[in-house]
Amino acid sequence: MPIFEYQCQKCTKKFETLVMSKNEVVQCPECGSGELKKLLSLFGFKPAGSRFVSSSTSSGGCTSCSTKACSSCH
Repeated sequence: MPIFEYQCQKCTKKFETLVMSKNEVVQCPECGSGELKKLLSLFGFKPAGSRFVSSSTSSGGCTSCSTKACSSCH
């Protein structure tokens, strides 16, 4: 079930909502208007088998723990 981002054309509020089906009616939580513009959402993913490398791990260790090679860094 995807989460979509919208902007209300009436009050300009931006919001996200979980859409259960394509027939679901979405309304602005601020003003109740159905005049909405669907926004292009950014997303992130981690391909299977890949390893995320951050600036803290690429310098030879992590700075948030004393082991310098913990599972949260590597």
